[in-house]
Amino acid sequence: MMRGGDEYRPTLGAVCAGGATRFRVWAPRRHKVEVVVETGPAAGEHGLAKDPDGFFSGEVAGAGAGDRYRYRLDGEGSFPDPASRFQPDGVHGPSEIVDPCGFLWSDASWRGVELARLVAYELHVGAFDERGSFEGVTRRLPHLRDLGVTALELMPLADFAGSRGWGYDGVDLFAPARCYGRPDDLRRLVDEAHRLGLGVILDVVYNHLGPDGAYLGTFSPDYFSKRHRTPWGAAVNLDGPCSGPAREFLIENALHWVHEYHVDGLRLDATHALVDDGPRHFLAELSSRVHASVGGSRTVLLMAEDHRNLATMAQPEEDGGWGLDAIWADDFHHQVRRGLAGDHEGYFRDFSGSAADLAATLRRGWFYCGQHSENFDAPRGTAPEVLSPRQLVICLQNHDQVGNRPFGDRLHHGIDLAAYRAASALLLCAPQTPLLFMGQEWAATTPFLYFTDHHSQLGRLVTRGRRREFAAFSAFSDPAVRARIPDPQAVETFERSRLRWEETALPPHDAVLRLYRDLLRLRAAEPALRPDGRDAFEAAAAGEDQLLLLRRGGAESILAIVRLRGAGVADVSSALPETAERRWRLVLDTEDPRYCSDPHPPRIELGGAAPVIHFARPGAVLLKSRS
Repeated sequence: MMRGGDEYRPTLGAVCAGGATRFRVWAPRRHKVEVVVETGPAAGEHGLAKDPDGFFSGEVAGAGAGDRYRYRLDGEGSFPDPASRFQPDGVHGPSEIVDPCGFLWSDASWRGVELARLVAYELHVGAFDERGSFEGVTRRLPHLRDLGVTALELMPLADFAGSRGWGYDGVDLFAPARCYGRPDDLRRLVDEAHRLGLGVILDVVYNHLGPDGAYLGTFSPDYFSKRHRTPWGAAVNLDGPCSGPAREFLIENALHWVHEYHVDGLRLDATHALVDDGPRHFLAELSSRVHASVGGSRTVLLMAEDHRNLATMAQPEEDGGWGLDAIWADDFHHQVRRGLAGDHEGYFRDFSGSAADLAATLRRGWFYCGQHSENFDAPRGTAPEVLSPRQLVICLQNHDQVGNRPFGDRLHHGIDLAAYRAASALLLCAPQTPLLFMGQEWAATTPFLYFTDHHSQLGRLVTRGRRREFAAFSAFSDPAVRARIPDPQAVETFERSRLRWEETALPPHDAVLRLYRDLLRLRAAEPALRPDGRDAFEAAAAGEDQLLLLRRGGAESILAIVRLRGAGVADVSSALPETAERRWRLVLDTEDPRYCSDPHPPRIELGGAAPVIHFARPGAVLLKSRS
């Protein structure tokens, strides 16, 4: 089971030990805790001993993998384990003892994915293909390998109520959602990914628990803060009285995924809601503990989703930072979406979408570095120059930026494919770390909608709230229009979000897929697209609608000339004088017939002092030179 530093020893939940199982749970305000084993030779009630720190523990001989159990608290109820490894009958049912040592791994030589070569691919297990399971994702891994991404990023897997959902309302943080398969099915997915050279990153939610099936507070209200709240309810207690065991619960959860499932990284959801006013921020402790647990044996990446643009999050702790490896930087997405699709309400009002502002976003890594934000009505962001470009994760699509739209429409659903191809080239040539969202690589026709499967009473509130949240947008001011927003509770809302893999062989999707494969192949192979330093690239606007991105590596340079809107001429040397008097050759043109069925190829002049590109419509041209 163990990989790396061998510092992980599970202490919570049910841990198999020879012919017995050790149970341990924190319930400091309870006087008596019993584990009720419901199946197997040890079936019956077994009392647990309480220690001075409020933990109840005990060993039950004869209890083993596959047996089911629950806890009884002061003679009341029958509750699943807060650290359950599997909930076969759902979040309200009994927990199942799982022995992680029973799985035979074959990835002993795997060393993880370095940030320098990370290209992440976010996916939802249930909607990724028609099987909606870990096995279904495993079956599609060769597609991801051939595409050229280096790691898949799984949306949250912690078990949740119902049989479908995004996973951000998980309540059993240690238990893979039973609707996708058993724990060993997930291990098999990770093992096969490693065999194919792919890493696996897992999205985890530590800022709140879901509204249905969350029994953590039943064991102890001290898991939750009395001072801090999140938009989704009570915040986890990270800095108040009795916060130590609450912090440890989350840290052991992170270690559990890294060691019991061999995942290569964690994407930490909404870290702005992890409120900690204590002397050492929770994220600094989490980062230190996880990295130390693997020693130098393999790479484990920790990245934050955080709208605050705080560079300190990804600085070393010795420099006053929190030690994370990377941060999602959404400003790139917002600039592209504003510029190409015209979105201007909500947080998009903070962005112009101009070529100049997009170039500035690429140069910095994010756009807001302390300027006043109209959306937040406050200064936003810090200077990112202390970070390397690779520490910032950028995208054209992700689950939030698609699924939080009323109709789940993707960027390419609202703009011309020519502009989409140009933006895709910019994303995959940028020095930042790119993230793709499932189906993006073939311009999938399917939306990605917000879907849930709550009990009827809660479901009605979710449906009503989903439609009400768009009332402030001009397009949805009419209640009749809002009523057309898909019902999250409807099964068809989920079914519509499933990818249609047959599209990959049909035009125009097959051509877009070829473009993505070729761009990712170039990103991996071209020396000029590898350097991570801020002095190894330039980004500049060339007029209102064009952007130039120059990447340098050794003696070679790659120049991406990207026209985002309309037709026009790009005179490169006026924006980037460095490109003059060099011999350039064509590497890729997004209007090549391989990438589109109705090509409008630009006229490319490479014989003069500097390249001149005559675009007939939006597109991207990649040139290469050697000094």
